[in-house]
Amino acid sequence: MKKIISTDQAPKAIGPYSQAVQMGSFLFCSGQIPINPQTNEVFTGDIKTQTEMVMKNIEGVLKAADMNFGHIVKTTIFITSMSDFATVNEVYAKAFTSEPPARSTVAVAALPKGVNVEIEVLAHR
Repeated sequence: MKKIISTDQAPKAIGPYSQAVQMGSFLFCSGQIPINPQTNEVFTGDIKTQTEMVMKNIEGVLKAADMNFGHIVKTTIFITSMSDFATVNEVYAKAFTSEPPARSTVAVAALPKGVNVEIEVLAHR
């Protein structure tokens, strides 16, 4: 059965999609970008802070589904410049100290709201 996951601990959807959808023991999370969920402000500054905000937003969605970073089995990272890869990776690694998930990282021409990083995750209970 499909269950829509929604929380105020992550930005509201900025289009016709859900923050996450749970199907059985799987959680499919929409990509998160650096938007402050309390103020709805977009942060387009340094890549380290953008990535920290994205990871915090992911954590909020996971908590709403009673999950955590340990449940993540696959991530996809979208960045606008491969020169930011090392910094994004450094922040990302803090969430996965053991048994990190499978991952893809893709450089893209642009991301919504002019941000430089977006991360989507797939989790399993």
